[in-house]
Amino acid sequence: MRVSVLGLGYVGCVSAACLASLGHEVIGVDVNQVKVDLVNEGRAPVVEERIGELIAEVVRSGALRATGDVREAIMGSEVSLVCVGTPSEPNGSLCTTYLERVTEQIGAAVAERGGRQTVVFRSTMLPGTCLNLLVPILEKYAGGTAGVDFGVAVNPEFLREGTSVRDFFDPPKTVIGELDPASGDVVAALYDGLPGEVFRVPVPTAEAIKYADNAFHGLKIGFANELGAVCRALGVDSHQVIDVFLADRKLNISPAYLRPGFAFGGSCLPKDLRSLVHAARQADVAVPILSHVLPSNHEHLQRAVELVERTGRRRVGLFGLSFKPGTDDLRESPLVELAERLFGKGYDLRIYDPNVNLSRLLGANREYIETRLPHLAQLLATSVDEVLDHAEVCVVGTRDPDVLSALPHGNGPVIVDLVHLPDAEARRTEPGYVGLAW
Repeated sequence: MRVSVLGLGYVGCVSAACLASLGHEVIGVDVNQVKVDLVNEGRAPVVEERIGELIAEVVRSGALRATGDVREAIMGSEVSLVCVGTPSEPNGSLCTTYLERVTEQIGAAVAERGGRQTVVFRSTMLPGTCLNLLVPILEKYAGGTAGVDFGVAVNPEFLREGTSVRDFFDPPKTVIGELDPASGDVVAALYDGLPGEVFRVPVPTAEAIKYADNAFHGLKIGFANELGAVCRALGVDSHQVIDVFLADRKLNISPAYLRPGFAFGGSCLPKDLRSLVHAARQADVAVPILSHVLPSNHEHLQRAVELVERTGRRRVGLFGLSFKPGTDDLRESPLVELAERLFGKGYDLRIYDPNVNLSRLLGANREYIETRLPHLAQLLATSVDEVLDHAEVCVVGTRDPDVLSALPHGNGPVIVDLVHLPDAEARRTEPGYVGLAW
């Protein structure tokens, strides 16, 4: 099939490359010319496992190219995947500005192109957004009726940053919210041959499923971290507790996200929890558990700040900055928030993350870090040793092998462990070691 993918962030970039590798002819679209140029050069605009090699391969074969022109992409495709961002507004509501803008452009191009185009929204959006906001825009600009003159579907993604390519080819499920059966057939054909159960559901159901998943993921992380903090206060090994808890595969749930660790973050969980709680409040629905997941997460982050404060030392080294190992995504990273708080309290801070290079950050990722941590350039170190030479306190927020192998034992800087280091049990007896929730 001829496919256009609008938005070349993490979801769009991975979707475009993987669809091209399945044999589809793909055109990627982005307003950021740097991203467009990188893709056309066969280079990935994001840091992600396997994505660099995959993009190089499909661009070289001619299966993938990129453009900044929405009209050109629509004219050259029969199905369009919308993967633009839906960030949070200051009040927690969902920002649909980018969705509305690209939908107008798609509609205008569909009117000019003629023939049936299927528009597939892959961006995360609250139930009702597609039918009540986006479909009317499409109908206005395309001059036709959705489900008759052009197709519409919602196809939420379940890609985890760091393993998104693997997740694309081995999805936990495929969800197709179809306005009409013909639209659903087009989306199903895109993923023909991939494993996992396919669910063809009404459009609002598909929109809600993504929120159900992400709200529960955030809840699980918060639960494990709160339990870990209580266990630590009572002198109990939280990881032993969780090991026994997870042994119950019949009544208890998947082990994913259920390990005491650091606070959660990233471009999905905080944003989706905020918008879901905001929507519930607007509907006068009380959600006391969901509304306290983010405050619980913030409390867990504050615990890390307090561990550093208790050392009484001022020179701090932070290992890790991106929200998840193996990526360069800094948006709503709890490590960025931690760095911001420590820097704001006057700590002499140095940071090392092998995947974070300021010159390579693009789009919303760069804008976020320039807003939250504008002094990052002067804080970033180029090596593990540079941080170790500086630090009286080492805050470990990554399991990068180079970091793990260089961390000292015994006398030396205080080790504040946010990730449950592989040798945490051995380090527990060392006077300079402290775990966040274990």
